[in-house]
Amino acid sequence: MSISPGFTTEQIREFVHRYELTPYGQKAFWLEGQGVSYDRLRRWRSAVFDGDLDRGLIPRDGGVVTVPPEKRTSIERQRARERSAQEEEVARLNARVHELEQTNDALGKAIGLLHQMSEQEPGTNPTTVAPLDSSTPRPTSSDD
Repeated sequence: MSISPGFTTEQIREFVHRYELTPYGQKAFWLEGQGVSYDRLRRWRSAVFDGDLDRGLIPRDGGVVTVPPEKRTSIERQRARERSAQEEEVARLNARVHELEQTNDALGKAIGLLHQMSEQEPGTNPTTVAPLDSSTPRPTSSDD
C-alpha cells in the first residue's frame, strides 16, 4: 500500500520540500493552488521528515510532525547541498559525454579518410624489374 496512490515517493518528497520553501503567509494559498488538502500534506510531511517515506511506511493519523523547525531547515540545507552536488556531477558527465561524442566523430572521419586513401591505391603491388647482374660476362664483338 502506498502512502498516496498516484504519487511516487520522489513526487511526494519534492512536493513537501516545495511547500517548506514557500514563504510564510503564502503556504495556504500555494497548497490550495496545488489541489492537495492540508491533511494529506501533514501525512506526507510526517513521512518525509521521519524517514518513513523511503521505507514505505504510512504514518498514523492524529500524530504531529515530530521534527522541530530547526531540524527541518537543516534537512532542507542538506538536501540543497546534495542537489547542488548532483547537478554539478550531471554537468560534468554531460561535458564528458559531449567530449567523447566529438572524439568519436573525429575518429569516424579519420577512418573514412583511411578508407578513401586505400581505395585510391592500386590493387596489386607493381613488380619491379631487377637490374642486370654485372657479374655475368657479356659477349664482346671483337673476336679476332
